[in-house]
Amino acid sequence: MSLSNEQIIDAIAGKSLVEVMELVKALEEKFGVSAAAPVAMAAGPAAGPAAAAEEQTEFSVGIKSIGDKKVEVIKVVRAITGLGLKEAKDLVESAPAVVKDAVSKEDADKLKKDLETAGATVEVK
Repeated sequence: MSLSNEQIIDAIAGKSLVEVMELVKALEEKFGVSAAAPVAMAAGPAAGPAAAAEEQTEFSVGIKSIGDKKVEVIKVVRAITGLGLKEAKDLVESAPAVVKDAVSKEDADKLKKDLETAGATVEVK
């Protein structure tokens, strides 16, 4: 029986970031490809007084400290950002640092949960 794309996406959405990261690695190995894409870390647009009155729709997820499980935090950061091992390690070691900008409230909460599960202290702005 063949699964539809929607069924596959729903199955992946139910997994933790660590499980998705392991799936991506397995797919990369099986098909000989890389899912890593260049990611440019840029500051979001400056919010003026009018933007402050509106409800915030985009959030930044950042690591305040990495805690005792540095390797686990690096793995989750790699899954979130698509960075390579060295880049993810450098980002984690530069804490406090922004991991992901301009994400929805729902995504920010999920990323925060995954990072905290890995042992990091997280801040959502």
